[in-house]
Formats: sequence, C-alpha cells, structure tokens
Amino acid sequence: MTRRILLISSSTCHPTGYLDHAEAEIRDFLGATPRVLFFPWALRDLDGYAAKVRERLGRMDFDVDSAHDAANPVRAVEDAEAVFVGGGNTFRLLKKMYELDLLVPLRRRVWEGVPYIGSSAGTNVAGATIRSTNDMPIVEPPSLSALGIVPFCLNPHYLDPDPASTHKGETREERIAQFHEENDQAVVGLREGAILRIEESAVTLRGIARARLFRRGEPPAEFETGNRLDFLVRQK
Repeated sequence: MTRRILLISSSTCHPTGYLDHAEAEIRDFLGATPRVLFFPWALRDLDGYAAKVRERLGRMDFDVDSAHDAANPVRAVEDAEAVFVGGGNTFRLLKKMYELDLLVPLRRRVWEGVPYIGSSAGTNVAGATIRSTNDMPIVEPPSLSALGIVPFCLNPHYLDPDPASTHKGETREERIAQFHEENDQAVVGLREGAILRIEESAVTLRGIARARLFRRGEPPAEFETGNRLDFLVRQK
C-alpha cells in the first residue's frame, strides 16, 4: 500500500476559521473516505475538542469517531479508515500515545495505507522525534521518539525573525541550529498556512505559505508552494 500523510502547520490560519485554509486539501486528500478517527489528546478538554472536530469535519461530509471514546483505542486504530491527530501540546499528546500503546499500531496502519492527517502537535509526532517542537514540556513522555512515519522532523508554526523586534532571545532558526548541534535529522519549518503532503516517495509542499528546510551542516533552503521535496523520504 501507499503511505499517505498530510501534515498541516496549524489548524487555524489568520484571518480564517478552524481548518478553513486546509479544507480543500483535506477534502482532496481523504476523497471518498467516510469516517475519520480523531486523536484529541493534545488538549485537556477531550470531549470539547472532539465535538469541535466532529462539527467541522462534518461540514466536509466526514463522520468522526474520537479515539478517547473507544473502549479499546488500539482496536479503534486497527479498524480506522483514516486518522486525524489534532494540535495542542506535543508532549501531552505523545505521552498519552505511549500510555495507550498507540504508536506501534498507528505506525503499522499508516504503512498499510491508512491516510494520516496531522495538525501542529499531530504534525510534530509524525516525525522521527519531537525534539524540534516549540512546545513547553508540560508533561514527560517516556521517550521523545515519535511515530517516525516520515524520517525527518517538523517545526510547525515556523516564524521568521522580525527585523524590527528588540527581543534578544533565540530566533526559531537559531533554536533549530542548536537542534542540529546534537541531531542529524532534517527539520522542515512549516510557516502558518503551509501543508506537506506525502504520497509514498512523493513529497509536495501545498497550502498557502512557503517552508524552510534545515539540514545539519548546510545553509537553510526555501521552498515554494508546489515544490517537490522527494529527497526527504529517501534520506538514510
């Protein structure tokens, strides 16, 4: 089967509402898939989050089941027709995925061809590790290793330095440079509105914003919407 993954920088992009900027991409990606299994664990209010996603995807004609309602979440993953992992705090999300033993079955299902959509934290956990996230470690997962359904790492909500700012803390680019002092994986910085679509060995930048690619020992590279980054899934 073909690995199919849609990685969204953020669920909301100014000035539109929840998932509005990504609706066309989600519709095209899921096609005729009728049901989506939602992972709400990146936020504390699981019921409220699930209701929000159920209403929004319902307007796209998709039915939503929330994994937190399942008596057996592993079985829910094994039976899923598509999976959407929502945004929030990446550490909280990954910790819960470890506690429920969801990483291995979800990874297997994606490799079997089940469509995976991630947004923000859900995009972070798709990578090899969550070490490149912006989030505060409000909880401690047993490992920072993530799903690994793509061999690189992500930095959703990527921000360029503001030349008018007097802030003297590290820029996002400087923090990713620090990541590469200790780690080898490439990092894709997804600006708000950027979406990465992976279809087996094809990687395409979609959405309404550019992405910035960081590789250890190399200068950052810019990519425009429509550009291909197939080399990212061929790296060893």
